[in-house]
Amino acid sequence: MMNVKKQGLSLAFVLAFLAGCSSTDTTEDTDGMDGADAQTDSGVTTGAAGREGVTSSGADGEDGMEELDTIVYFDFDQATLKPDARALLLAHAERLKENPTDVRLEGHADERGSREYNMALGERRANAVRDFLVLQGVRRSDLEVVSYGEERPLAMGSGESAWSKNRRVEIVY
Repeated sequence: MMNVKKQGLSLAFVLAFLAGCSSTDTTEDTDGMDGADAQTDSGVTTGAAGREGVTSSGADGEDGMEELDTIVYFDFDQATLKPDARALLLAHAERLKENPTDVRLEGHADERGSREYNMALGERRANAVRDFLVLQGVRRSDLEVVSYGEERPLAMGSGESAWSKNRRVEIVY
């Protein structure tokens, strides 16, 4: 009973936090590589279908649990978790602590920068997600880090709208 209350409180906190995180992207892209020292966006993390934060459809999954977004987005040339990404990862951490399972964290980068730089950046991003989950009590041995760099883009194109979708870590259960 206490665990159910704790889970309900955690979910309520995450949802309340996400409701207050709404903003719009008003910055413009600058030319350069993903390895340059510039930030081009600070928008809200959204899933592939443009949804925010924790739920991907509002429906329960096959296991009766609420579905969670499985993509964490990053700012240009960054491997730092945004506040809304942290909220999403808190929900994943709770799920993984209750139902331990192997998870692959796939790091990605946009096409700017060298192939080697983007592989390293994808790895840093995946490691940031892994480290956050471990700090929340998820077993490190359940988490595998893989970097694909720029090799598996989610969106094709050479503009900020495509690049912002490619700067990500995918959580694969």
